Amino acid sequence: MNNTSKRGFASMSKERVRMIAAKGGRSTPPEKRSFSYNQELARTAGRKGGKSNPPEKRSFSLDRELAKRAGLLGVLARSRKQS
Repeated sequence: MNNTSKRGFASMSKERVRMIAAKGGRSTPPEKRSFSYNQELARTAGRKGGKSNPPEKRSFSLDRELAKRAGLLGVLARSRKQS
């Protein structure tokens, strides 16, 4: 017997997942998508999000080597996934 689940996106075809994801993108009316119309508003929100953590918890800003390694791991994971 097969041990795969019949639940979730992993069990769906790629076309079905894409169809569901597209609905999520269309669920918000254009007039409510303020970041796509106002880049300054998006920048401000991003800065606020970054400042919501205390400086001692901003590990990447304190340890550039850690950030570099994390970025490299992301690139390697993506390249493995694509092959």
